[in-house]
Amino acid sequence: MLGSVVLFAVNALLIKGISLAVPAADGWVASLFRGAVGMAIVWIAFRKRGFEPRHLCTRPLLIFRGLLGGFGILAFYLTVVHLGAGRAAIINLSYPIFGSLFAAAFLKEVPPLRAWLWMTAGFAGLVIFLGGGLDLTIGGYDLLAVAGAVAAGGVVTLIRQLRHTEHTSTIYASQCAASALFAAGPAAGPSLGLPTGAFLLMTVAGIIVAVAQLAMTHAYRSLSVARGSSLQMLLPLLTAVGGYLCFGETFTSVEIGGAALTLVATWQVITSRSRRVSPESSPAT
Repeated sequence: MLGSVVLFAVNALLIKGISLAVPAADGWVASLFRGAVGMAIVWIAFRKRGFEPRHLCTRPLLIFRGLLGGFGILAFYLTVVHLGAGRAAIINLSYPIFGSLFAAAFLKEVPPLRAWLWMTAGFAGLVIFLGGGLDLTIGGYDLLAVAGAVAAGGVVTLIRQLRHTEHTSTIYASQCAASALFAAGPAAGPSLGLPTGAFLLMTVAGIIVAVAQLAMTHAYRSLSVARGSSLQMLLPLLTAVGGYLCFGETFTSVEIGGAALTLVATWQVITSRSRRVSPESSPAT
């Protein structure tokens, strides 16, 4: 899971650099490349090792996971463009709370009170770290970002459910197919018009995020939603370090204090153990 966080951060920084150099490489294009490249990797690496393409059209829960994941990715990319990375990341990183709520309701993975309190503290740290001076007016894109966070929480819960019946590659491929489908219309023309260098870098970014997504999906086979999603809360902190090193972004002492709070809270959550309400009940049922 930590490896996936590092790769997600590298991908975000690469996408940011490409979009600064080539404005046509927007959120729609990034979503299209993420889906198309991811599907290609799954086909090349797993077509004889567990990937079941027929399940993408015949398993309702898998189809729902793909549509939910594709919507969440597109919502995040669009809100980053229209709200800015800070505001979009704050809202999106509330998904561990939604994921834990869904996991408690549907998978009977109930975090202890201590974990809930530390998750809230971790989110507060992210707000301090990323949210200084933001305009608090709620608009349509804010609501879209909230919907994306709810979708992301649902996705990690579905991954935990699907791990009993589906291979990691098939679970991930459902999201790739939906992402490419959603973005195909708006992004097809701009993608074909990208300079060669930008096209190649977007492909590299797609490969990086595919490996990250596969690693995360595989990790959720063993980690609870609360533990796994709390580790993902480290993503904006790593991205911020990369922004400082690559783009000269700077941070105040208050923002650094918020980052430290998130780090401590994340550690406390992942050392907590979720309890099963009905140990005899299998999530596969």
